[in-house]
Amino acid sequence: MKKKFQYILITLLGVIIFSCEYDNYEEPNSQFDGRIVYQGEPLNVSFNDVYFELWEPGWQLQYPINVAVDQDGSFSSLLFSANYKLVLPSSQGPYKSIFNSDANSDTILVNLTGNKTMDIEVLPYYMVRNANFSNSGRTVTSTFGLEQIITDADAKNVERVNLYISKTAFVDTRTSISTMEINGSDISDLNNIILSTDVPDLIPTQNYVFARVGVKIEGVEDMLFSTIEKIQL
Repeated sequence: MKKKFQYILITLLGVIIFSCEYDNYEEPNSQFDGRIVYQGEPLNVSFNDVYFELWEPGWQLQYPINVAVDQDGSFSSLLFSANYKLVLPSSQGPYKSIFNSDANSDTILVNLTGNKTMDIEVLPYYMVRNANFSNSGRTVTSTFGLEQIITDADAKNVERVNLYISKTAFVDTRTSISTMEINGSDISDLNNIILSTDVPDLIPTQNYVFARVGVKIEGVEDMLFSTIEKIQL
């Protein structure tokens, strides 16, 4: 019985020591934020669909830290101070990464020793230009143009464009309450695209909606969007 009691006491002491060590473990204290941009202009994407990876060299088992990109192209993450390798996965975003001469690859080296704000420059397939929104009663209309940025062997066609209407400021295919779509092959002029759709009855009633246009590119999962506009009905 005495030996059993001593064993229990030693085990409890071990748990207490481990708990204290765990409580004293250093917490992340460096804020890393910025935007995904093309020539300084943020790229708008769908919420919680696009991310990039941060790799911290030196760990025996390496797993990336995935940092999500918000609707307006911004990102923010609380991290440990360290030297990271920032990787834009080829399957993420309506854009391509840019070759980085410092790393001799498309990997970006990030030295995080405190709070850091940094824009990540990418090469989008297209950019939405001059998007305007108006309404007549409950009919919302958008006019906009598309500028093709990648025109070499990596160029891709437009699969479709959509006008999305949402009750909330989260606007994409998942939240849309009304949409209008045109196939890319039916667009005669990329500089002059017009989309209109009617807003259905809203329950509960509200006198405003949110709208933006989206571009689906052939062979690219993530869509490119315009900024979100609030429309008073």
